[in-house]
Amino acid sequence: MGKFIYNSEVTVDFEDRLLAHLQLAIGTKLRRGESFFFSWKDNNAGGDGRSTVWMHPAVPIRFKFLGSRQVHINRSWVEALVQGANSQAGLAVIAEPAERAS
Repeated sequence: MGKFIYNSEVTVDFEDRLLAHLQLAIGTKLRRGESFFFSWKDNNAGGDGRSTVWMHPAVPIRFKFLGSRQVHINRSWVEALVQGANSQAGLAVIAEPAERAS
């Protein structure tokens, strides 16, 4: 389990594979100077709700991976995450789609 740390105040555990894909999707949006909502389902220890943060290029973020190996990137998943971030609802954690052949 890796950690997503936002503004040194919000820390969320995500599996390393998901975290790597979130890093690429979030980086794509912030590199363009675009702000957006990012939502996820809370773990059972913190209740069974959802959390949302407003992602802004000026706010520091950190991606801390538990493992040292690079994960294979599914471009279809990154594209789906970015597409979600482009919507009014914002970026949400979604299941990994099948990878399209290159």
